[in-house]
Amino acid sequence: GAKDYKDALAKSILFYDAQRSGKLPANNPIPWRGDSALKDCVVGGWYDAGDHVKFGLPLSSAATVLSWSLVKYKDAYVASGQLDNMFDMIKWAYDYFLAAWNAQKQELVVQVGDGDLDHKFWGRPEDMTMNRPCYTVNKTKPGSDVASGTAAALAAGSIAYKDNGDASYAAKLLDAAKSLYSFAKSNRGVFEGQAYYTDTADNDEMCEGAMWLYKATNDNQYLEDAKSYSDLEVAWGYGWENKMVGCQALIYEATKNESYRDVLERHFTEVWFPGGDVDYSPCGFAWRTKWGSARHTANTAFIALIVADLGIIPDQTRKWAVEQINYLLGDNSHDGGCFSYEIGYGSKYPLRPHHRAASCPTPPASCEGALDSPAPSPHVLNGALVGGPEADDSYTDIRTDYVLNEVALDYNSGFQGALSGIIHLQLTNKLPATDNKCPCKE
Repeated sequence: GAKDYKDALAKSILFYDAQRSGKLPANNPIPWRGDSALKDCVVGGWYDAGDHVKFGLPLSSAATVLSWSLVKYKDAYVASGQLDNMFDMIKWAYDYFLAAWNAQKQELVVQVGDGDLDHKFWGRPEDMTMNRPCYTVNKTKPGSDVASGTAAALAAGSIAYKDNGDASYAAKLLDAAKSLYSFAKSNRGVFEGQAYYTDTADNDEMCEGAMWLYKATNDNQYLEDAKSYSDLEVAWGYGWENKMVGCQALIYEATKNESYRDVLERHFTEVWFPGGDVDYSPCGFAWRTKWGSARHTANTAFIALIVADLGIIPDQTRKWAVEQINYLLGDNSHDGGCFSYEIGYGSKYPLRPHHRAASCPTPPASCEGALDSPAPSPHVLNGALVGGPEADDSYTDIRTDYVLNEVALDYNSGFQGALSGIIHLQLTNKLPATDNKCPCKE
C-alpha cells in the first residue's frame, strides 16, 4: 500500500503538458497532441478542462498554486527529478500571461473561446474551426478578480524563477505583476463574462495578488493592502479555490497575527476535519460536494500542509492531508480497492475521462461517436485527477459524466502541490503515520 508520490507528481506535470494550446515545442512529451488554436488573439496557454476554452480565473489560480508548491517545496521537485520538467511546464502559462497583458493599453485578455460554442464540439483541439472570441478587461470593463489573480500568479512565478537563477525572466514576470495589480487596484469590479466561472467579489484575488507581490518585493504597502482585503469570515465558506484561506496563511506567515492563526485552525477543526461541516465517506474521504469532490479535498490538502509548516496544529493537518491524498491514490474501496483517481498512477484508474483530445483516435481516424463510446480512451491522459467519488465511495467511469469524470487545471494544482508537500515530508523525515479506513492491499 506504499505510495509512489514522486511518480504521481511526475504524471501530474504531464497532465498540464497535455492541456497546451498553441504551437507545441520540439520537446513536447505528449505524442498525441499537436499545434492548435494558432489564430487565437493570444496564442498559447492551457485549455481549461476537457474542453478547449482558455478561462483566466482557473488558469491563473492553477498557476499560482503550482508556483507556490515550487517555491515552497522545490526540494520535492529536485528529489523527483522533475525540476526542469516543472519549469518547462509552468513557463507555458507564464508566456501566455505576459502576452495577454498589455500594460500600455491597460488591457488584459481574460478568456479565449466561446464556452457555448466550444461545448457543442467534441473533437481534437487541432481540428477546431469554430469562432474563438477574445474577452478582455480594461478601464471601462473591469475584471479586478481575474487581473489580480493573474498578478498573484506572475509574482509567485517571479520568485520561483529568481530562485532558480533566471533573473531576467523573473524580472519580466515581476514587472507585469506590479502593473497588473496596480491596474486591478485602480479598476475594481468582477469580470462579467460567460457564466462558467464567476465571482461575486474580488477580495480573495486582490488579497493574494497583494501578498505574492509582498513576498516578491518586501514592500510593506502590499502587505497593508492584503490585510485590508482579508476578511476573516470569507474563509469560513471554504471557497472552491481556497484563495482567501491561502492568502490568510501568507499573511500569518508574514505577521504572526493570532487572528489569522485562529481562523486557519478553525478552518480545519470546525469545517474540514471529522465532526465539522464537511461530510465523510465510509472510507474516510472528506467529501465536500458531488461536483469535483477530489478537487476540493486535494486543494485543501495542499493548504493543510502549508498551514502545518506554519506551526498550526501540524500533526493533525499533516496526517489529514496525507490520508486524503492516499485515498485518492488508492486507499479506497472502489473496484475492489487500490483504485487511483489520478489517471496513469497504479494498476487501476479511470479509462474514460471527460476529455476530448484523449478520447479521439489518432488521425486520420474520425472522432465521431467518441463521447458516447463505452471503450477506453485511445490515449492515456497521464496525471489527470478526475472529478472524484460520490459520498458513499462509489464512482462510475463514464465519459459523458462531466461531474464525476472531467479533469481540469484547478483539479490538479492543489493535488500536485500536496504531492510536493508530502515528498518534502519524506525528505525531512516528517511523514506521519496514517490510518486510512480502506488501505490498499496490493
